[in-house]
Formats: sequence, C-alpha cells, structure tokens
Amino acid sequence: MKTGSNLLNAVSAVALSAGIIVTGAGVATLAGVTVAEAAVVSRIDVRGNSRVDASTVRGNLTISPGSRFDNNDIDESVKRLFATGLFSDVRISVSGSTLIIAVDENQIINQVVFNGNKKLKDAALKQVVQSRQLGAYNDAILEADVQSIRDAYSAIGRSDATVTTRLVPVDGGRVNLAFEINEGDRTKISAINFVGNQAFGDGRLADVITTKRSGMLSFLTRKDVYDENKLRADEELLRRFYYNRGYADFRVISSFAELDESSNEYVVSITVEEGERYVFGDVSIESTVDGIDSESLKGLIETRSGSVYSAKDVEDTILAISDRVATQGYPFAQITPRGDRDFNNRTISVVYLVDEGTRAYVERIEIRGNSRTRDYVIRREFDLSEGDAFNQVLVRRAKKRLEDLKFFSSVDISTQPGSQPDRVILIVDVKDQATGEFGVGGGYSNNDGFTATVDITERNFLGRGQFIRGSVGGGEDSREYSLSFTEPYFLGYRLAAGFDIFKTTDSSYTGFEEEKQGINLRVGAPITEDLYLSTAFKYTQTKYNDFTAASVISNPELAVVNRTVANGGHDTAALSYTLSYSTLDDSTLPREGISARLTQEYAGFGADSDYIKSTAKASYFHMLSEAGDVIGQVSAGAGHVTSTGSTNLDVFDHLFLGQETIRGFDTRGIGPRVFNGTNYVGAAGGTTYFNGTIEASAPMPLVSRDLGLRFNVFADAATLYGNDIAAADFGGQTLVGNNMDWRASVGVGITWASPFGPLRVYYAEPVVKESYDDLKTFGFGASTRF
Repeated sequence: MKTGSNLLNAVSAVALSAGIIVTGAGVATLAGVTVAEAAVVSRIDVRGNSRVDASTVRGNLTISPGSRFDNNDIDESVKRLFATGLFSDVRISVSGSTLIIAVDENQIINQVVFNGNKKLKDAALKQVVQSRQLGAYNDAILEADVQSIRDAYSAIGRSDATVTTRLVPVDGGRVNLAFEINEGDRTKISAINFVGNQAFGDGRLADVITTKRSGMLSFLTRKDVYDENKLRADEELLRRFYYNRGYADFRVISSFAELDESSNEYVVSITVEEGERYVFGDVSIESTVDGIDSESLKGLIETRSGSVYSAKDVEDTILAISDRVATQGYPFAQITPRGDRDFNNRTISVVYLVDEGTRAYVERIEIRGNSRTRDYVIRREFDLSEGDAFNQVLVRRAKKRLEDLKFFSSVDISTQPGSQPDRVILIVDVKDQATGEFGVGGGYSNNDGFTATVDITERNFLGRGQFIRGSVGGGEDSREYSLSFTEPYFLGYRLAAGFDIFKTTDSSYTGFEEEKQGINLRVGAPITEDLYLSTAFKYTQTKYNDFTAASVISNPELAVVNRTVANGGHDTAALSYTLSYSTLDDSTLPREGISARLTQEYAGFGADSDYIKSTAKASYFHMLSEAGDVIGQVSAGAGHVTSTGSTNLDVFDHLFLGQETIRGFDTRGIGPRVFNGTNYVGAAGGTTYFNGTIEASAPMPLVSRDLGLRFNVFADAATLYGNDIAAADFGGQTLVGNNMDWRASVGVGITWASPFGPLRVYYAEPVVKESYDDLKTFGFGASTRF
C-alpha cells in the first residue's frame, strides 16, 4: 500500500482515472492537471508492438520502475522513441501503479526502387536517401528523401526535375517504396554578365569565377550548373582577385541569377564597384611585446613601398612574422596589420602591430562533411592540435593547405566557444571531390612515328591521401611501363616517401634492342612554404638484346656504342637531391610567380656508371596585360655531367636534348653526332647544355573564352656540346658538332583547357640549325582528369 499511497499523494484521483496520455505530437497531458510532484510506478507495460521487442522500447525510456518521474521524463521518453524511427505513434498513460507504453509500429520497407532515372544511377541515388531496405518507413524521412533527390539533380544542372513516391503494400506489414523521377531538361547558363568593371574585361573576370557559361562540352565539365552557394564563393574569388591587384575598395554590389522558364536557362548578373587602385606607402613593424625586436623582423616583410597593393602580400607577411615570434617563445602573439589610406596619393601605408594577444587554447578540432577522406588526413595539415595555443594565422595556413590538396571542392573553417572562456572549438567543414585522373599523351617523331601514353592516377587513394599512378605507353619501336606510389606523411611526419618501378624497351637502335628496368626510392620534405627538398636513390639495370659482333661490321654506326652494348648491358646506381622553389599563383595556368629547380645526381656505388650530373631550370611568369589576359614567360636552364671514374663517360650517360627543351627538333635532335664518312648515324650526346625560352599566351581571338582556348607564340634556343666518349670507341668514325653552336626555333601553338585536361599542339620552325640535326616541326600532348 505504500507505493499506492505515494502515487495518490502525487497525483489526484481525477488524473489517475483519466490517465496520463502522450500522443505522437509529443504533448503530455494529465486531464488538465499538471504533475506538481514526481510520480513512481512499479511496472512498465508495452503494448501494440509486434516486431519490436518490448525491451527495446523500455531501453529508450528515461523512466524505470521504483524511480520518480515527471512530465520532463515523459517528454524525453517520447522523443527517444520517435528518434528510433520505429514508430508512427507513441502514447504513454498510467493505470494504477503501471506505466503503459502504447505504440504503433512503422511499416518496414521491403525494397527501395528508383524509376525514370538515367542521368543518376541507382547507386548514386541510394547514397543521398535515408530510406533503406528493411528499415522503418517514416513520412518525415520520405519527404526529406524527395528533397535530397531533387538537390542531387540540381547539382548536375537539372533543377526542374520532379520526384514523387509510390507505396506498394506486401505481406507481413511491409511496403515497397518507389521513387518516380522525371529528370526534366538540363538547366543551362546562357550568359554571365558583369556590370561596373572597367579595369578588367568580362572575359578575364569569367576566368576567375568557377561558374561558367554553357558551351558545347559543358555536359562533360558540369561547370555551367547554377548553384547559389557557388555564386557566393565566386564573390569571394572576385574580392581576392581585386584585392591582390591594388583595388582595396572593391565591392560586389549584387550577384543573382534569373531563370527563363521558356528556355530553361539562367542569366547570371554580377555588379561590382572596383574603386581606385592603390600602391603601398610606408611599411613598418611595431611591437608592444617585451623581448620582440621590431628591427629583427623587417626582413620578413613581403610588402614594399611603391609596389601595387596586394592582400596576399600582407597575409604572407603576417604568416612570416607569426612563425618567427612563435619560435621565439611567444605563441599567443597576434600580428595585426593597420592600414592608413591616402586617398589623394592613392597609397596605403601599413603598420604590422605585434601584440601579446588573447590567451586561448584549442579545445577540439571537429571535422564534418568528409565522406571519403579520413579524418587524420585533414588533421595533419594543421600545425596545431587539441590543447595548443589558438593561432588564427595557423588556421588560415591549414585552410590553404587543405585547398591545395585538391581533395575537396570546398573547405570552410569556423570557430565556436569552448567549455571555458579560454577554449575554442575549430569546426572544419569539407566536401570531397573526385581525385582520380586518366591521362593520354601522344606525339609524332620523324624517326619513331606516332607514340602514345596512357596513365591512371589517384591522388587520394582509399581516402588516405596517398598518391598512386600506373602508366603504359609506347610507339612503333618502344614500350614503357611504370608504377608510382607516394605516402605524403611518412611515419607521421611531413615527409613524402615513395617509390617508382619502371621498365622500358627500345628497338629503334640499329643492331640491338635496349631494355631498361629499375626502381627509384625517394623522400621529400618542405623547408618553407615555397621551398622543397627531395632525395632519391635510383637503381637501373640496362640490357642490350639481339646484339652480335657481326652487327658492328654490317652497321658501322654501332661502333660508338660497341664498348657498352657488347658487354650485354650495364647497371647504374645513383643518389640525387632536388631543390624546388615555387611562388606560382596557379600550377595549371600560372600567370604570376617563379618556379625553379636544381638537381644533382651522383652515380657510382660499385655499378658500371660513375658520374656527377647537375641540372637547373627556372621560369618566370608575369601578366603583360591584365585586361587582355596576356601572360609572358621567360625560362632558362643548364646542365653538366662529368665522369668521376677512371674512364670516359659511357655514351648513354651523356646529356641529350630535343623537343622537350627546344621545339622544332626531334628527340636527341641536337648536339654532337657520329659521322661515318657518308651519313650522320646517331646522336652521341654532350656534357654541357644551356637553353632558354621566351613565350607569350593569350585567349584565342574570335573564339569564346569559355572554350578555354589560348594562343601561344614562342622562341626557343639551346646548345649541347662537350662529348666525352673515348676516341678509341669511334672505330674510325668521326664526331661532329662538339662545339657550342646554338640552335633556335620560333613557333606558334594552341593550348586547350579541355574537359579531358590541357591539350597542347604546336608548330615550330628551326631558324638556326645544323645540317646534321634531326627536326620535328609538329608536336602535341594531352592529359585528363576523372
């Protein structure tokens, strides 16, 4: 009787006779009387369940026999039961000392089918819906699924797609769920209009944004799909573009799209206000932190007085100063740029103020949206982790690194307050994108005929951030195979370690076939954000097949390679390092910046080849006309190889130059050659080369820039000399062209940023050449991404 007395004291007799009822609306009523005190029941009775076990229902309650409960517990219990997705209705009532849970079970989905879909396959649609086979049917989830399917079609440019549903009852309280889809026509973008721009033409600004006008091949690129979020991101791209070119007052006044329902096409309009163009005025550093000397930081300033104002240069300076003061023991130091505009002189003076900053720590890094890429692949791009001092500069750097990976179509990093005032939660929102590439390359040689190469690349293998590539290629007389793998964070450090396995055969030689196979082991690490160091050890085994002494007699041109080939082959073991430097603004189509590379290679270690080889190349890119998008390029290179053994260089260890360095000439087309008294019978190679290129490119005239066609004009020059083959190895033949005679060529080309990747075609005419050079006036190549 004690339990009954407690219940009577807590709830009136009127309430008990009416009962406590909670319906699917989740509202608790007590016959108009609110429970003022906690109640207690001795038993929980579950009713209406046929497939769901009663223990599952009880397990989702916050109420248990013998424990006190009130209206809040009832509300929470109802929410939990509905959250399971198993029930269409839940009712809770009290009868005596018994709590009664009455449920109506949702129907079970027997099968989910999609009808009418062609552009999106079943597998893709199953990824966007929540309804699953053998899952519980739920009206709210079904409504969300319909919207998700429509969103998926909008993402591929079919925003007028319609989706309806059909339920077919089957035995056992189950239903078949069918999504009936009318994909509709593809919604295109007929025009992108810019209003208010004076400094840059519409075509140049169209290159900056990711939204593109529909064209002949838009069905492959999908860049003409209108998306409001993408348009907002395009606004930010325009701001960056103008801010980095001196227009500090730039604003996007408005951006919107209008749909013409009769043609099912969007017209996108973007109105901008450019403002005046500024240059940097006085630039200085001030520090309020004891122990930090402003003078010692001046060498880190990227902004120079008189230079065109650039927000990127300001940000790079902040990063450099932040790194330096952090290494000096001030992790909370905050670098704030303070600008002072002079509207009359159109200058912006900048003072970089170094303050102590607010002490805050990273409580947690939360990653969202990565459906394929593993969490640790994202986390390792941060130079801070949980418990470290919060630094906004390092957060911006991590965002740039994540974007540079090209694993994600979008990266957004925001902050939320932590559990304490000095705690910050980092929220990283990403969206995975395709990272596979399918490459096709080709060319034509006067000696070797047509050649082709096919390769498959995955830059984010299994979502682990690993790089893997396989390649197969060849021509009439050659075959090549290769496999490469790279782990970008070897042993958890920022060390890119990997290997390359390769095999090639070349039967273009007269009298023998060359077969090479080997392995290349490499590791690399960044020294700074722009400078990279890599080292490698390469072992190559070379065999010469189908060679006989008689072939030397019948083919005198073989005398120069007789010493090497007659031995059946030779091995090369080489250790090398490469320093790479790059400030390019875009690796695909650079418009500004410098790219440079220095490589030195030592061969020896008991193998047949003994030499030291050094090569270097540098390229400078600069906009010749912003309005016309004319890009200028100047490149220069050099190389030298010398023997470190007791004998002369092997012929195959020499340097060779051709179309990859100076267009208009064939592979191994220039440099010292062997003369047998009648004919020039083969390239002998050299020990030293120099080369240079001047090139300019612009959008193809009279053609829509949306096609991605660019016209190139160029001039190449190169020289190769200093052959080191022993005189005895010439077998009575002579060596010609072993002096510093320059070759030069001029030409034109077309580059197409096609949906299959950049395609290049050129015609080059040698204007300075020797009679014994091998020429090749036409060349092409391509690669693609999937």
